[in-house]
Amino acid sequence: MYERKINVYSEIGDLKTVLIHRPGEEIENLIPEYLERFLFDDIPFLKVARIEHDNFAKILKENGVETLYLENLAAEAVKDAQIKELFLDEVIEECGINKTQIIKSLKDYLCSMPEKEMIDKVMAGIRKKEIKIKEHYDEYPFIMDPMPNLYFTRDPFACIGNGISLNSMKTKTRRRETIFGKYIFKYHPEFKNSNIKLWYNRDDVYNIEGGDELILSKEVIAIGNSERTDKEAIINMAKNIFENEKNFKTILIFNIPKTRAFMHLDTVFTMIDYDKFTVHPGIEGTLKVTAITYDYKNKELIIIEEEGSLEKILSKHLNKDITLIRCGGGDKVISGREQWNDGSNTLAISPGTVITYERNYVTNEILDKNNIKVIEMTSGELSRGRGGPRCMSMPFYREDLE
Repeated sequence: MYERKINVYSEIGDLKTVLIHRPGEEIENLIPEYLERFLFDDIPFLKVARIEHDNFAKILKENGVETLYLENLAAEAVKDAQIKELFLDEVIEECGINKTQIIKSLKDYLCSMPEKEMIDKVMAGIRKKEIKIKEHYDEYPFIMDPMPNLYFTRDPFACIGNGISLNSMKTKTRRRETIFGKYIFKYHPEFKNSNIKLWYNRDDVYNIEGGDELILSKEVIAIGNSERTDKEAIINMAKNIFENEKNFKTILIFNIPKTRAFMHLDTVFTMIDYDKFTVHPGIEGTLKVTAITYDYKNKELIIIEEEGSLEKILSKHLNKDITLIRCGGGDKVISGREQWNDGSNTLAISPGTVITYERNYVTNEILDKNNIKVIEMTSGELSRGRGGPRCMSMPFYREDLE
């Protein structure tokens, strides 16, 4: 059996393989009174969201990128009856279900389906009435919550170097998402024997999410200390990476505002070329950054606090002059609107070539004027979930930069 490798040593190297998730029935299970619970501000129209997502996949394929689907890999990972049993036990336990009869009903219901249908159903959520529990109109209808954030495949785990960070998600509604990654890398025939290193585990106490993890070069990683990623998690992961991966020399912790508008580091800035980044004007003042390196002789972390502008910090650690391209050109109204629609959340598929949402037309025009090739995609419904092309993609393999 072919064994797949993980290889991600930059944000901009030619993208060869990426993981995505086509929005499913979990979107149809969003209802207004529970939007906050599921981290949504609005309800996307699934039919159109799928058309937009299919166009995203088409753009990737037309540019030579192999697209893997989360739902397909998960289904292939649990084909064995014993593994399927373990998977369902873990999913049900994490839903907080402890009544024996309900557990039996759920397992019987899910085991009656082919693997792909079963995975789709676990992602979509299960209503009480589906397992013959009476639903009252004024009560919560789900026995198993839907997972509408799954099409943002960037967050549940992150590929870093030749390993993965299987993340410990901040919110209860997203914690089960990482189970799929666990079973893919542990049991899928194309991954289980690939010696993929584990930098962080989903059961670790401190939280970290993939939108905060950016690989700036073969030597430098940037991680946001945001509302969803704890500084302690970054420090623990840094030690694990330094002790097991000799390429990375520095991990930068960016302290960003702990608000939903600055949800993850990749909503604040993304790398688009060797020396260019998109940036939210809101973080262009003085930043506090923690630079972590490793003393191999004494086997201990060296932690130094730094302050400075984003441009100065990036230029120093990447050893080159950096150009920052402001979302919306820095205009307060335009940048605020386009930032809301993920104008800074670009996906580089090669140096200087990025996929963006077409609705962020001011930022896209500025990128074009800075010699960045912009491939626009529609996002009328996808962007309702508050995530852009980078959020919707998890690179598995990028060509190394020269």
